[in-house]
Amino acid sequence: MVGESPSSAGLVLTKHCSEPNAPSVCSSNGRTSDFESDSEDHFPGASHDRGVYGRGRRGSYQYLSLTEKLQARIESGEPFFSLEFFPPRTKSGAANLLSRLERLRHGGPLFCDITWHPAGNPGGNSETSSMTIASAALNYCCLETILHMTCTEATVDDLNRHLARAKELGIKNILALRGDRNEEGRPSDFSYATQLVRHIREEYGNYFVVAVAGYPTGHPEAVSYEEDLKHLKEKVDAGADFIITQLFFKPEYFIKFVNDCREIGIRVPIIPGVMPIQSYESLRHMVKLSRLEVPDEIVNVIKSLKDNDEAIRNFGIHQAVTMIRTLFQSGVAPGVHFYTLNREVAVTCIAKQLGLWNLHPHRALPWKVVPNHRRCQEEIRPIFWAARPNAYIYRTRHWDEFPNGRWGTAESPAFGDLKDYYLFYLKSKGSKEELLNMWGFYLESEQDVWDVFYAYITGRENRNGVKVTRIPWNDDELSEETIPISEKLATLNRRGVLTINSQPNVNGMPSNDETFGWGQQGGYVYQKAYLEFFTCGKTVDILKRLLVQYPQVNYHIINKNGKFNYTNAYTNCPIAVTWGVFPGREIIQPTVVDSESYLVWKDEAFALWIEQWAKLYEDGSKSQQVIENIANTYYLVNLVDNDFPKDTCLWELLNLVLDEVERESCNNSSKLDQVSSESFDSAISQELSCCENESSDQSHSASPSAAILYIQSVDSMVRRPTSHY
Repeated sequence: MVGESPSSAGLVLTKHCSEPNAPSVCSSNGRTSDFESDSEDHFPGASHDRGVYGRGRRGSYQYLSLTEKLQARIESGEPFFSLEFFPPRTKSGAANLLSRLERLRHGGPLFCDITWHPAGNPGGNSETSSMTIASAALNYCCLETILHMTCTEATVDDLNRHLARAKELGIKNILALRGDRNEEGRPSDFSYATQLVRHIREEYGNYFVVAVAGYPTGHPEAVSYEEDLKHLKEKVDAGADFIITQLFFKPEYFIKFVNDCREIGIRVPIIPGVMPIQSYESLRHMVKLSRLEVPDEIVNVIKSLKDNDEAIRNFGIHQAVTMIRTLFQSGVAPGVHFYTLNREVAVTCIAKQLGLWNLHPHRALPWKVVPNHRRCQEEIRPIFWAARPNAYIYRTRHWDEFPNGRWGTAESPAFGDLKDYYLFYLKSKGSKEELLNMWGFYLESEQDVWDVFYAYITGRENRNGVKVTRIPWNDDELSEETIPISEKLATLNRRGVLTINSQPNVNGMPSNDETFGWGQQGGYVYQKAYLEFFTCGKTVDILKRLLVQYPQVNYHIINKNGKFNYTNAYTNCPIAVTWGVFPGREIIQPTVVDSESYLVWKDEAFALWIEQWAKLYEDGSKSQQVIENIANTYYLVNLVDNDFPKDTCLWELLNLVLDEVERESCNNSSKLDQVSSESFDSAISQELSCCENESSDQSHSASPSAAILYIQSVDSMVRRPTSHY
């Protein structure tokens, strides 16, 4: 609002057998919902997620509007914070903003809002449009999102188009604003925000939550402060649900404003808007746009520090914390709305000092819950996308229903294609230079790739002295729940088992555990050990031989083109790998291993070798060839140890496999040495025999003998690295 304007490859070896000790989530009904829309029972654990969803009578979630969440926080007496951002001007800026939103999400803001800039085609589909940023914040950063919308220079058709598009994207919250008037602007059917609020209600009823702006010192264009309050009441009477104020610098301004609003009958929540002072220039710019007066005591301090941005920011943090504390103590402010100027340091610091920052966020489910109302019943996902939730959300964005309680059958809606790797909310967060620094400017062999995976798992620096904080299959560092098994994973990656997804087994951990917990209080959570990795054909051959000794393990091994497809799991019967038991409801099974979905995932998993790694290098280069060779010849494997109460057998199994790989390699090397030795002796004998028959005056400058050439050949063979295939 501020300034608004393997060797048997080629064979299909799909094997079907029973799952030993494996709970399943088979469904003959597809994605059938148990949700009852008339329920008013709320999910007891929702407050730990800042109230994402309520709970239906039979356990599934029902959507809570922003108004309901806001009211629940007010009634609880627990203050909150929210954040405002504006769309960046560039694609890279948009990607950086989403990374910032992801980080800020962990603090638990009640919502964020995205400003509307008419000059930048805000309702368009470009990466920098207000509509796109708001959609990404909601659907990919998983933040409750408000979209600003202005009505000056807009026709009824314009606004209807924007509102329809917002609804299509799942946006349910609008901040209705007049916007800046332009004397030479386009013709408009609207002159005031009140008309916009009324239009939204007439066209969409209560579908949208509508917020409006309030001005603690009066709108700069208003005839008087009292007249401006009357206009604010008109907006509320037209259907506004709550008010967010323009920025101010003294707490008494807001306290008086709220009291005045209550006296004239405005009863909706009023949230104070605060802009932390972060630099001399940004303050001047904001004051110019908002036409506000800054108190002399603040101006004098800022002027004395104008060449020291860090000192100004520290002052701004102190000033904001002091003012907000006064507001909270007065009892008139239910929370605070921060005008961030797209920065995160100051607001994070302020929120932490005020105790607003959620230091120990509790998960409603093991994966990011999307606050889009269309996904409110979603309770289950395949584990394959655990580290790539945005890709999963993107590929399922057109589904009309989402799995609730049971994973569906093959007749359920299909996954969408994933061809848009360029989209800023799907591509890697790092720049090309950053990725090359982590993954290698030049790759000589597969071993170089193994080293990258090893560095990622261990957190150690690579040969460039850089920490590997992401890989194509995971854009974040290791999760807390992976740390306990990181040493085991590191050993495997160092030996050519390139892990991309894993989870340890968990047997009845309390649902409030900071590492493994999720769901409502008083429950217990369970996990089967799961491991997913790429590896070469030789390793797969031996793995297949040894798997028969581990009947408690389900497996699925597949190559890039899918012609090698080897599994012992039922095709239409997913395996639950995470589940929870909670008071008063059915068992929840939020992650599964599903063989049909695995076929979809493998295309994405193999493609990431090329799309996000190989394409970093010049076409035809050695580095690109190394990555392409791995993508074309390696296999994707997933293993599930169903015996979750015991220590997992997966580490033992894979170490036995790798020991056998090395043993066979050594045996092959010994055979090669023996053959080489016998051939060498034969060559020497032949050479000596030839020498005896040659004349004594033979030229010493003759060509090298066959024995010498053979020695050179054998020497090169000994020096050549042993193949891993």
